[in-house]
Amino acid sequence: MKIIPEAGEACYHCMTRTVNGEFLFGDVDKEVLRKQMWQVAEFCGVRVITHDILSNHFHVKILVPKKVEISDAELLRRYRVLHPAPSRYQPARIEVIEQWLASQNPEGVAWRKRMLALMGDVSPFMQLLKQRFSIWFNKTHNRYGTLWSERFKSVLMERPIPVVAVYIDLNCVRANLVADPKDYRFCGYGEAVAGNEKAREGLCLLFGKNDWEKVQAIYRQMLFSAGTAVREKGARISPEAFQRVIAEGGKLPLADVLRCRVRYFTDGAVLGSKAFVETQLAAYRLRTGRRQKAGPQPVPAITDWGELMVLRPLRGQALG
Repeated sequence: MKIIPEAGEACYHCMTRTVNGEFLFGDVDKEVLRKQMWQVAEFCGVRVITHDILSNHFHVKILVPKKVEISDAELLRRYRVLHPAPSRYQPARIEVIEQWLASQNPEGVAWRKRMLALMGDVSPFMQLLKQRFSIWFNKTHNRYGTLWSERFKSVLMERPIPVVAVYIDLNCVRANLVADPKDYRFCGYGEAVAGNEKAREGLCLLFGKNDWEKVQAIYRQMLFSAGTAVREKGARISPEAFQRVIAEGGKLPLADVLRCRVRYFTDGAVLGSKAFVETQLAAYRLRTGRRQKAGPQPVPAITDWGELMVLRPLRGQALG
């Protein structure tokens, strides 16, 4: 994982709002937009640093890499992320496109040019994301016409600045949706705490560190420090909560981690001490006559779990 931004990369803070600022998005809509954001980012080759999706607008902070040559294999991999199967918008089957590229015929040359035009820039990323979500939203809600009030707004920054990411992740607190951004599923920090590796990579990029536990502690203290600022409008983090986070050194208590990463209870099969997991594994082998290849494994990426182990390897993703 590359942590330090390179020369030629550009960082943007983007924001776009619904038409008339209407509160249109429920949790299902936010979830679809969240998933599409990660898909479009991978297709376009940009890195999401953090984001916050609210009922009438969303923020996203991205890092756009410097231009590099993209092979046909990589182009096809990214294409599959957005179009795993033919649709009326992209009717060509992947096998046909592979033949086009291999033979270098006019269709393949034109297709490659169209795909490359959508990559490595902030405008295609935002346009594609808004377009794809608009199609889904209008169809799902039986509506038509424009969904977004205007072209997205963006600010070009010299480098990924932590204070801007903090502002984005605190939007859900200012909107009085949660008291702690870790509890908001549709922001970068909430996703990172829940285990989304890409969300963690984005926040680690802010500090140039490849250590989520250290970054989480630093970033959490920054969030609560900024969140206690007096505001004329919007909610804020209480001074008591700020003092508690500082006393904890920004570290999340085990109970909070367990609640945020509830997938461990569904993905892990067995959760407990090493002796407990081994006992359950032995009982399983005796009962079924089958040999389970996996043995007790520590819960990854979290400190102070003591001997807490799982039987099945866990996926570090937020609960779907």
